[in-house]
Amino acid sequence: MTPRIHLLQGDLTRETVDAIVNAANRGLLGGGGVDGAIHRAAGPALREACRAIPEVQPGVRCPTGEARITRGFELPARYVIHTVGPVYRGHPNDAELLASAVRSSLETAVAHELRSISFPAISCGVYGYPVQDAAAVSAAVVAEQAWALEDIRFVLFSVDAFTAWRRVFE
Repeated sequence: MTPRIHLLQGDLTRETVDAIVNAANRGLLGGGGVDGAIHRAAGPALREACRAIPEVQPGVRCPTGEARITRGFELPARYVIHTVGPVYRGHPNDAELLASAVRSSLETAVAHELRSISFPAISCGVYGYPVQDAAAVSAAVVAEQAWALEDIRFVLFSVDAFTAWRRVFE
């Protein structure tokens, strides 16, 4: 199956899909940017669900490049797939870690038999990843295989991110 790819500018927390992807930090307990917006919109039960995810090392529930899933609680999305992208340093493995975060999110959705997923611009906020480069990495991962999903959306908050994703995908 080849999923439909949609590029939208807007608010990820308003997406009515099976899962939205949270650009989270390694502790999964909320933060700024899209992470904070998702936690606020989902309500306090999301923080408690994240707290219940076991730490793999002190303070780390989800290592960079991996993904975890929780219910969506007060969000229109049924689930939140939390992934941790890299803090951009200009190292060669930055792209590998970002690709792993996108891939892990897609694999988690498929493993839970979800049909639709919406992504933000992972790592492009305070983590400093250049939007054009992040868009190219995201497009490459989506193109890797025929994901068993019907709908993959990228919901970009800023005009710059939306423009970068549009350039890469069109």
